[in-house]
Amino acid sequence: MKPAIFEQRSKQIVQKREGDEFSIACNRDSLAGAVSQRACVFCGSRVVLYPIADALHLVHGPIGCAAYTWDIRGALSSGPELHRLSFSTDLREKDVIFGGEKKLEAALLELIAQHKPNAAFVYSTCIVGIIGDDVGAICKKVSAATGIPVIPVQSEGFKGNKRAGYEAACRAMMQLVGTGDTSGISPLSINILGDFNLAGEIWIIKEYYERMGIEVVATITGDGRVGDLARCHGAALNVVQCSGATMDLAKMMQEKFGVPVIRASYFGIEDMSKALYDVARHFQDKDPGIMARTAALVKEELSVLLPRLAELRKDLEGKKAAVYVGGAFKAFSLVKCFRHLGMKVVVVGSQTGTEEDYKELAAITDEGTIIVDDSNPLELARFVKDLDVDIFVGGVKERPIAYKLGVGFCDHNHERKEALEGFVGMINFAEEVHRTVMSPVWRFTPRRRGSLQPVTALDAAACASTVSPEPAKEAAS
Repeated sequence: MKPAIFEQRSKQIVQKREGDEFSIACNRDSLAGAVSQRACVFCGSRVVLYPIADALHLVHGPIGCAAYTWDIRGALSSGPELHRLSFSTDLREKDVIFGGEKKLEAALLELIAQHKPNAAFVYSTCIVGIIGDDVGAICKKVSAATGIPVIPVQSEGFKGNKRAGYEAACRAMMQLVGTGDTSGISPLSINILGDFNLAGEIWIIKEYYERMGIEVVATITGDGRVGDLARCHGAALNVVQCSGATMDLAKMMQEKFGVPVIRASYFGIEDMSKALYDVARHFQDKDPGIMARTAALVKEELSVLLPRLAELRKDLEGKKAAVYVGGAFKAFSLVKCFRHLGMKVVVVGSQTGTEEDYKELAAITDEGTIIVDDSNPLELARFVKDLDVDIFVGGVKERPIAYKLGVGFCDHNHERKEALEGFVGMINFAEEVHRTVMSPVWRFTPRRRGSLQPVTALDAAACASTVSPEPAKEAAS
């Protein structure tokens, strides 16, 4: 098959061939008219900063920007939930003509007085960059009046792509880092970066580290707190989960405060185990017993996990999967997860991967796998149809593509309600894949080679709770 639909995107889609030198174009601005799945700079900054639960988040721009990013992640908090409220200055035509600075100042003063946050983030949108509001000056003025940090986020959407938004968010957080007291922090301490606590996942990972004897100083940004960010430079190590979202912050901290950094992934067996062992290895000179505690933890968790995977694999052996996620690091783990289930990933891509990420992805994928950067709905639909996949793993924008084509879907992005990180998350993921792929509901959809598969009475009964009576009766006949 010819992978590229748009000629301009041909260099961003590569089919792996053994012996060929791998090369892919990436980190480009999205192609106009191609309806990319990648979001804008503002959205990138918003998704990173959003889970800081005790901060005020004010979008300076038209109401549509705030509506698009309202409560966009299932980022749970163990305390305050101010982050779940979406505030906007709601700029109108008159504000565009005469400027929105007075409106921004008034909104900040009112919201800070009402909600008493520990800090405030102000997001610049496209229109603000065009009309030239001095957001930084207003933030400085309000900060002096209220006594809390008021931080501008330079996230005008037209500046680049979602990855540029990550950098804008990291620069904003860096204004807090180093302003807090670091006394009392353990020499065996880490910050967890790049995890957004979807479905409470960061609590699972935090528990693992605490069982190893590690103190977690700050979780950035899932279940995040302004005070923890202010003192996180006192931690002995930064562990970065999503390299695209928060690696810039880790590099800034390394340069300014000398905090070393390692990359990690908490999805799947190998990567979850490696994350724990890498941290233990970093601290073993300070605590010789940490490796033994880590090994005992991993052994205990795998004794529950592996037998369950063996049961599920019997049904899933030989099935095919398509993966399209936000960060390439997550894609690495998913390829490995599917291998444990006996499944083959035939297409894999991300919105924000770098060339280094894609080369690493190519190294772990099979011959013929399609690797794609910043895809669009037409391409994804074509891959799913032509490669005859059994399940599509993606996010909220990819779900309709799968369902319209009659293909199973697994939400591995920000809307999910079930934890998929950690060893328990691998069980949850495997069971969800099994339920989805093996569901008899797909027999009612003409998804493979244009014809319906035979439907038995048993299948119809099994689907009764998920398919309305009228379509079921029509399909059965």
